[in-house]
Amino acid sequence: MEELKHYINGEYVAGTSGRFSEVRNPATGEAIAKVPLATPAELNEAVAKAAEAQIEWAKVNPQRRARVMMKFGQLIEANMDKLAECLSREHGKTIPDAKGDIQRGLEVVEVCMGAPAMLKGEFTGDAGPGIDLYAIRQPLGVVAGITPFNFPAMIPLWKMGPALVSGNAMILKPSERTPMTSLMLAELATEAGVPAGVLQVVHGDKEAVDAILDNDTIQAVGFVGSTPIAQYIYGRAATNGKRAQCFGGAKNHMIIMPDADLDKAADALVGAGFGAAGERCMAVSVAVPVGKETADKLIEKLVPKIEKLKVAPYTAGDDTDYGPVITAQAKERIESLISSGVEQGATLVTDGRGMKIQGYDNGYFVGPTLFDDVTPDMDIYKEEIFGPVLSQVRMETYEEALQLIIDNDYGNGTAIYTADGDTARDFVNRVNVGMVGVNFPIPVPLSYYSFGGWKKSAFGDLDQYGPDAFKFYTKTKKVTSRWFSGIKDGVALNFKAMD
Repeated sequence: MEELKHYINGEYVAGTSGRFSEVRNPATGEAIAKVPLATPAELNEAVAKAAEAQIEWAKVNPQRRARVMMKFGQLIEANMDKLAECLSREHGKTIPDAKGDIQRGLEVVEVCMGAPAMLKGEFTGDAGPGIDLYAIRQPLGVVAGITPFNFPAMIPLWKMGPALVSGNAMILKPSERTPMTSLMLAELATEAGVPAGVLQVVHGDKEAVDAILDNDTIQAVGFVGSTPIAQYIYGRAATNGKRAQCFGGAKNHMIIMPDADLDKAADALVGAGFGAAGERCMAVSVAVPVGKETADKLIEKLVPKIEKLKVAPYTAGDDTDYGPVITAQAKERIESLISSGVEQGATLVTDGRGMKIQGYDNGYFVGPTLFDDVTPDMDIYKEEIFGPVLSQVRMETYEEALQLIIDNDYGNGTAIYTADGDTARDFVNRVNVGMVGVNFPIPVPLSYYSFGGWKKSAFGDLDQYGPDAFKFYTKTKKVTSRWFSGIKDGVALNFKAMD
């Protein structure tokens, strides 16, 4: 079993805590590596090195930092197959899905190649007699990214790309369940020209997270994970005077109107509900058909599509639809929630419990599960299952369906399938969700926009990547400048207007 290390100052450094967490291949249950869990002292030492390295990195002009991003992007593309293999092995995603994970992160790096335009300041000449007024964007210093298991490449790249190109140094704490992809990316960043110490990868659990939140040098924290932890990190970071953008859980609904193309809607639901084993914060886990006839027809179309899904390890070929969930505990929790749905009166249409795959008896596989007749008081509706479970909640009218989404605690993503433009426009304008799809199941904005939900899905004022990322990772300094040319006005005690 491989023993992983921290990536500090451009080198691999062994942990000193004596505490480790196992990295397991979810398809086999086999422990493939152990990852050190950092002490606060180790974390603080890494931060000190980052702070020292950041001073010179911030002096590098934005165009040169953008060239480093260009090289970084080229190296990611050149190593796509190796990265995907690593990602699939530690996470369980299929190879095509792993490459998609990497690609969506790479697209943010590509936007960072245009960072000079995003980092421009503002200037007003002659704001007053002989007075110039201007604003410049400067890096924060040392920032931190705390990233989840379900996107081992994409979300670390969402964090490190904008942070680094803006002139900051970053402490990246990836999930201890999927740390190996982040280490590979850090190596490639160094090869691309990111100076030693500017990007550090420190492994850890809550102890390391608390050390990040309490370290006075770290100026900002970006987090993606569950809502309770997002709230905790946001609160503690704010208490300690740090900027924070913390993204939590989701319960994403898709309304299917009677005039929708049901074949396309069913395809969208299967892809968005079961892709990546449902372990996506943008997964559609609730189908909301309007009217009995729509609901009945939708179930008829969903069942044969679901029954054709191939669930297997990533090594089974590119025709595999999805693989295992991340841990044995995740599998147990998902199957327990499925059982609760049955007990609470939902109709179990397809049952994914107890799935075994020959040769992979210890893998964490859950079959595609479909519920009908789900009501908002059931646990399978109230909780984010984070597994391959799709629930159908029947509604009689569009207004009832819309209100169901409005009343939900989460506001990450949502979608509507309809042929009527007026209904779609009404939905877009009234729904209180941050990312909306119209006849589009997973409305993740492209990388030159920004990503973020509402309500209990997000905490903080700014979203991830795109324009908001450059605002988050920089601070604006306002300068009022005047040069005297032999004119002496004398003392002025009043607050003088610039007339």
